Formats: sequence, C-alpha cells, structure tokens
Amino acid sequence: MVLLTDGSMRAQGHDGMAMKLLFWELEQHLKSSSGASVVAIDNKIEQAMDLVKSHLMYAVREEVEVLKEQIKELIDRNSQLEQENTLLKTLASPEQMAQFQAQVQTGSPPAPPTAATPGAPGGTALAQPSSHSSGPSA
Repeated sequence: MVLLTDGSMRAQGHDGMAMKLLFWELEQHLKSSSGASVVAIDNKIEQAMDLVKSHLMYAVREEVEVLKEQIKELIDRNSQLEQENTLLKTLASPEQMAQFQAQVQTGSPPAPPTAATPGAPGGTALAQPSSHSSGPSA
C-alpha cells in the first residue's frame, strides 16, 4: 500500500483492487458519516487491518522460503569446502603445514605455491585443489 501525494492510496499485489475498493468505501463512509455509522467504520477498519495482515504474512512466508533455500545452499557449500580443506591437509607436506600455521598466527596472507616450495614438486601439490582424481596427475 502506497500513500500518494494527493492523500489517496494505491494498492499493490494480487488483492490490490480489493484493498483499493475497501479504502474508497471507507473514505466515502467517513465523508458521510454520522454518529450511528461509527460501528460500520470500525468494521471497515478491521477488514482493512485483516487484509494488511494477510499481505504481510504472505510476504514474510515468501521471504522465509527464500532464506531457507539460501541456508541450504550455504550448508552445501560449507560441506564442500570442508571436504576440500581435509583433502588439501592430507596432501600437504609437514613443512607446508608448518608454514601455513605460521602464516595463520601472524595474520599474513598465504604465499602462492612455487617451484621452490618444499614438498611441492614443480609447485603442483597445492595447485590442484579442484582435482578429484584418485591418483597423481601427469
């Protein structure tokens, strides 16, 4: 529901026309109201509030579903990264692990593997994180 500069309301969503009609009726009722129509006005206000509540609940449910899907994707990604981390730890030499632990403690970024890295023939031991072969590559 959007309040326009002329004081009118513009409804959005699948029940937009019903909401617009309800507010129009309420506006007409207020213009011609007397003391006897206070109950009718209260009923219209209650109907409008129920409609707003149902719109909000629908929007919240939609958002919850989106967030659940994002959480599921993040859990899957986390699991994949944990598996890759475990694989890399098993493939790393003790010297590489010691160097990595030192970098973690000092907060410095890890150095890229090079041919001079101990335990990494040709610098390929840590350069294959996405390789899922069971044997060494050529």
